[in-house]
Amino acid sequence: MTDSDDHGTRPRGGRPRASSRRTLEDAASELFLEQGYAGTTIDQIAHRAGVGRNTFFNYFASKSDLLWLDADETIAALPTIIEETPAALAPSEGLEHVLVALAARHPHGAVPIALSQREPMATSDEFFSAGLSRYLAVSRELAGFVAASAGAGADPTLIRAAANAATASAATAAGGWALAGVERGDLAAEVARAVAPVCRGFAPVLDAP
Repeated sequence: MTDSDDHGTRPRGGRPRASSRRTLEDAASELFLEQGYAGTTIDQIAHRAGVGRNTFFNYFASKSDLLWLDADETIAALPTIIEETPAALAPSEGLEHVLVALAARHPHGAVPIALSQREPMATSDEFFSAGLSRYLAVSRELAGFVAASAGAGADPTLIRAAANAATASAATAAGGWALAGVERGDLAAEVARAVAPVCRGFAPVLDAP
């Protein structure tokens, strides 16, 4: 199947022509539920969505990206949140503020399908495996933010340690929130509860003049 399918006759068994991220996500969700994550191919997802294989790659680099769709949209707001963070905050306070503000941007009902349907789809392992690159990217960006606000005298190793620890705490809180089902509370509050002790613990080394 090629991208010419997007402009011609709809593939037999596929949907009407469409090429949005959400259409591909819906098609993937159906297939993951029907035959499991491992048993579903990119070609099958594209066919079910009514688009060509190349169109899939216009939106996603790999099949596992579909598992992170909602989370990726929130993570993409990180540079904006960093830019909007008040400069008057101490480095440790700024780190805490950024992560809580990022959590506040995430829609309450937007739980990644890999977690909400993890048992029938058998997606838990793949979700967490694909999450490593996202964790590292967030931690790296936070470390750069803290380094800029802490000044030249701050210890780079401790800055990276603080960014890693805070990112891990936020991810742990977000994971627990997602798995709580309909009883889940406020994501920002959960993240604040998890990252506050970490950020305050690093305050003596990050905020020192």
